[in-house]
Amino acid sequence: MQTSFTEAQLRDPGTARANEILRSCVHCGFCTATCPTYQVLGDELDSPRGRIYLIKDMLENERVPDARTVKHVDRCLSCLACMTTCPSGVHYMHLIDHARAYIENHYDRPWTDRALRWMLARILPHPGRFRLALLGARIARPFARLMPDARLRAMLAMAPKRIPPVSRNDDPQSFAATGARRMRVALMTGCAQKALNTDINDATIRLLTRLGCEVVVADGAGCCGALTHHMGKTDESHASAARNIRAWAAEMDGGGLDAIVINTSGCGTTVKDYGHMFRGDQLAADAARVSGIAMDVSELLSRLDLPEGGDKGLTVAYHAACSLQHGQKIKSAPKNLLKRVGFRVVEPADSHLCCGSAGTYNLMQPEISAQLRDRKIGTLEARNPDLIAAGNIGCMMQIGSGTGVPVVHTVELLDWATGGPVPPALERDTKATGAVPVLR
Repeated sequence: MQTSFTEAQLRDPGTARANEILRSCVHCGFCTATCPTYQVLGDELDSPRGRIYLIKDMLENERVPDARTVKHVDRCLSCLACMTTCPSGVHYMHLIDHARAYIENHYDRPWTDRALRWMLARILPHPGRFRLALLGARIARPFARLMPDARLRAMLAMAPKRIPPVSRNDDPQSFAATGARRMRVALMTGCAQKALNTDINDATIRLLTRLGCEVVVADGAGCCGALTHHMGKTDESHASAARNIRAWAAEMDGGGLDAIVINTSGCGTTVKDYGHMFRGDQLAADAARVSGIAMDVSELLSRLDLPEGGDKGLTVAYHAACSLQHGQKIKSAPKNLLKRVGFRVVEPADSHLCCGSAGTYNLMQPEISAQLRDRKIGTLEARNPDLIAAGNIGCMMQIGSGTGVPVVHTVELLDWATGGPVPPALERDTKATGAVPVLR
């Protein structure tokens, strides 16, 4: 794609990066075949190629974004399926992130949109506030039909019926390896996950220590910054990321770290991009170090000697989170691990398509999100699984809101299959029928 940015414009690192990305696009349109919003809406402007044209025009002309451009950029899930499909290596993630930051700084949204985005940014990254909000949502749920905004109704509908107890495993501390120590790793405990599902971090700690890892929860680490980053709130997202970088760099320089382990794939995609986010910053070197050893929990487990198991007698439908398969290019590791311990693994049709969660997307674009959720659930249930496994809390909440099949994290199943307890969510979801799946 030909661009015409001025030399003055290209002095800005974000614009220079956008120029590189735009020039790599050859207009082929392959991205439209795997774009979820294009599949649902059928509008070229709701495809990556269409959004690229809108973003190019906006940035080159330094134009105040108009409502039309903002609408189509906002509708992007950042699922990054287009990056998997693109034959030219267009780094759409960096482009859409830059466009969102530009819109945030130059577009005056309606007050309702500003209020909603402000509220989400102030609540979701903070587990304590999020817990209080979930409690309020439970109280308000019976009155959902009275809410004037579909987005508010979606928030109430998505709130879990049960708020898990606080896990002290999320506090800064170290968990000793069982037997000889093979690795020392930092576990990212996250933010929203600590309010929505504390079982995931607990299972991760049990499994990793059982396999010889000393697991550290670093003092000062918290939200990765992804939620605010994808809203274009760069100052807020970078502040969260900087706290993590400092916390993990201190551990690397102290007791040393072999890996930074992340069990929420949306966070993992962002942490692995810290090196880019902080290029030219005083934290650039430490950010690059952090990104260099960050890995999804399935990546680390693939390097450890996870015990093989016989047939467990259970069929697991594996949902590939977009942030894992497209953002981090991790496709086979979770499935191979589940098969290794004895589960029968099946995949849904069109497994490359997003479930519609995408961070805060299901709260800000509920109609499109619901269509994608229903499509995804239909393809998963068509495989007649006993369980659904996923590696991202957002996907788990999204899919779980519309299916009766138990949805659990991949690491919980691996923990269970290698000596850990039955995943608590599995017991709760099946208690009414007494049909808790049993391992052979």
